[in-house]
This record gives sequence, structure tokens and C-alpha cells, in this order.
Amino acid sequence: MSVTDPPRLVAGEDPGWVLDGELSEGPRTTPGGSSWLIPVPESIGLWLEIAEDGKRPTATPRAALVAPLLERLLASEREAERLWQELNVRYAEIDLLYAISEILGHTVRLEEAARTIIRQVSRVVKVRRASILVWDETLDQLNVVAAQGFEARHAEPIPIDDPTSIAARAFREQRSLIGRVKATGTDADRTPFYQGEAYLSVPISYAAPGTIANCIGVINLTDRIEEDQFTPRDRKLVSAVAGQIGAAIENARLASREREQQRLEAELDLAHDLQAKLMPDPDTLRGEAEVAVTCLPASSVGGDFYSFLGLGGGRVGVMLGDVSSHGVSAALVMALVLSAAGIHIATSVPPAETLRRLRESLVAKLSSTEMYASVFYGVLDREAGTLSYANAGHPYAFRILPDGSAERLEATAPPLGLGGVSEIGQGEISWSPGTDLLALWTDGLIEASGEGDQRFGEQRLLEHLVALRSEDADTIVGTIMAKVDAFSPELEDDRTLLVMRI
Repeated sequence: MSVTDPPRLVAGEDPGWVLDGELSEGPRTTPGGSSWLIPVPESIGLWLEIAEDGKRPTATPRAALVAPLLERLLASEREAERLWQELNVRYAEIDLLYAISEILGHTVRLEEAARTIIRQVSRVVKVRRASILVWDETLDQLNVVAAQGFEARHAEPIPIDDPTSIAARAFREQRSLIGRVKATGTDADRTPFYQGEAYLSVPISYAAPGTIANCIGVINLTDRIEEDQFTPRDRKLVSAVAGQIGAAIENARLASREREQQRLEAELDLAHDLQAKLMPDPDTLRGEAEVAVTCLPASSVGGDFYSFLGLGGGRVGVMLGDVSSHGVSAALVMALVLSAAGIHIATSVPPAETLRRLRESLVAKLSSTEMYASVFYGVLDREAGTLSYANAGHPYAFRILPDGSAERLEATAPPLGLGGVSEIGQGEISWSPGTDLLALWTDGLIEASGEGDQRFGEQRLLEHLVALRSEDADTIVGTIMAKVDAFSPELEDDRTLLVMRI
């Protein structure tokens, strides 16, 4: 029976009567005979009634012997219940960690995995509001990637130096924060944290093998269900989850970077192909001139360019240039130069006028990018036996004569983009069709460095050109480029060589 008023039966057969008066330890006379009442030790209001048979002295009633046994039995039952509940909690925690491992192992997108994880954590830890925040290195802020209890897309980023944010503080200090809010405020979801409300904020860290762990995010939990506050066990569990998420975030970042790298490589390959198509094939001059050219960008795209075009009447226009710098920015300017050059070459005006018009087309772009371009443009006239040319600061233009001498075609103006609107001069020399060789190249060819930082050099290149001057154009270019490649296999700058006979 219990201490409730009136006493009620909790175990045994109903005797058919109700005890009168207060419960107290000792003998009692009942309709069924003499009984002994005794409280069960360490129980909550449980009493034991055992009928006495008169054979045992009342100083040691049977009830006094049975009560401790019953107390131990109840204690064992309570412990079993506690262990069962503990086992259920532990199972839920293990199941959570296993489920998160499965989620992270089969989900590619971090945002999708994070949404599932935060739901699972909220269920096991029993909270209404939770979020996963990831550090944006560029903006130095925490962005909500998944949330429970509010919409992640509506959450504002949290600056790392926010003095009121619990999540920002956990990130800065790289340690778990557990407790109650001292004053009403806001955090990840920008909805209130109320005074006295429990919170748990755990940093998400990742350490590559052999490195120090870096904080890359935070798990934020609040608004508990049932329990009043978070426990050290909750912190330990969420910390284990944070460790798994940290590896997942880093893997997602690496995968994203790899995809971005693959995308960039694909785009650069496309840009390389498009850039190559901007420059003409030597076959376009078949029957009008013998020409060979090789243009090797230091990266996927470069700033070297060339063009040639039959102008009719035995005349051929040829252009070669070099945009300052190399890489994507130089390639974009190079594409613009080639597009404009194609238009101006086709107008068949004198070389100096062609470069002047080209400069006018490019001046705004060259000025805004702080780049310049050295450009040589010449017109070979087979019938007149002349080469007329304009040279905007390009020092690598030569005529190779049959006797083995090399004549530099000097600059007639500064590079385009330098020197403002200065006059562009024009030169003209006699030309022996079939024997004279026009050779144009860019600085990447002669500045190629070999062992001991030795440069290939202009003199070495001219010696090869002179030695090969009687060979066909393809042989000349192929042989010299092979020698440069052997001398310096690594391309530090764009390399271009063009030779032409008419």
C-alpha cells in the first residue's frame, strides 16, 4: 500500500478492508488477523503489510525481514530502468553518428547533407532551433547552410567579429560554449535568444594529416524540448558530429575547387582553340607566298599573335605582335588586336596608316588595362620588289639576305598603348623575291633560359636563321623551335616564330 489518502493497494490480493487512521510502523489488528506494517526503505511512500502467525517474536517480525529484500528488488528494477534508458540514449547517439556517416558518404552536395544532419541532430538532442554555419574565408563571415526551426535562406551572415553572436564567439575562441543567455539577443537566424534560454554552440574544425586543426564553421543549438539546459553529454555528442561535418565541409570544398578547376581548364582549352582559330593558316597564302609559323603560349592562352593576308596584285600583308604580359588578360587584348587588325589589313592602306587606325581602335582598351602591344606590319610587293613596313616598337623583325647577312627592320613608332598619339613612321626597303627571308619573332623565343640561367639569345637565333636560310619555311621554323625547346623545355613566356618568302 502507499501513503496516499486513503491508502491504495499496489501489489498483492485485495483484503477487502481499508486501514483506519494514520500509517505507522508496528503491529495492527485487522479483520483478517494480526499484521505488521513497515515502510519499504528508500522507496517513495511504499508500505508493506505482512500477516503475523504468532510463531515469530514481534521484535523481529517477518515484515522487517522482507522489507529490505523488497527495497533491493525495487532498487534493482530502478537501476535496470535507468540502464535501459541510458542504453536507448546511447543507441540513439550511435545511430545518429552512423546515420551522419552514411549521409556524408553518399551525398555530394554539402547543403543537402547539412539539412539532413541538422534535422537528425535536432531530433536526438531535442531542440526546436538549430543551424550549421560555414566560414566564408573571402568575406570573413559565417553563412547558414542548413537550419531547423527557421529558413536558412532568410538568415543573415554573421561577421566573425560580431560581439553579440554566440556562434561568432565560439568560432573566434575555437571552443564549445554551453549555458544560458544572459540577455535577450539574436544569433544565426536573427530571431531572439531570450534571457535564460539554454544554448550550445560547437565549433566545426578540420585538420589535414600532420597539420593543426582550423575552425571552419559552427553548429548552433537552442530552444530545448523537455530538458532545461544542455549537458556535457550533449556537448560531447555534438562535438563528435562537428568532427564529421568538418571533414565533409573540407571534402566539399576540395570537390568544389576541383570542379571549378576542371571547368576553368575546359574553358581555357576552348579559349586556346578559339585563339588558334583567330590566326590564319599558312595555306591561305598558297601560291602567293611561302610562310611557316609556330605560336606557343606559355599557358593555355597567350598574348602573342600574327596575321597575314593576300592583298592582290602580288602583294601580301603580314603582321606579328606581342601584348605585354601573358595569360588570360593578355589573350583577351590579343583577341581584340587581331579582330581590329583583320579589318584594317583588309582595307589595303599603307602600313603606317594601318597601325595608326589599329591604335585608334585599341587606345581605350589598352589604357584601361594598362597594357601595350609591340606590332610589326609589313607589305611585301613581289612585282615592285619592295617591303614597306611600320614597326610599333617590335625589335624582333629581320630580313635575312642570301649572302647570310641579317638586317634589322627598325621601329618607326613606340608600342601601341605607349607614346600617346605620336607619329607612326613607315619604312621601305628593296626586296628580292624568292631569296630574301622575312623573320619575325617574340621575346619569349630569345629569352628562353637554359642551364645556368643562360638565355637562348638573339645572336644564337640569327645564326640558326642564317644557317637555314636556304631551306623551306617549314624546315626553318621546325628546326629552330626544336632547338629552343631542347635548350629550354619550360615555357616561361609565349614563343612565336614566323618566316616568309614571296
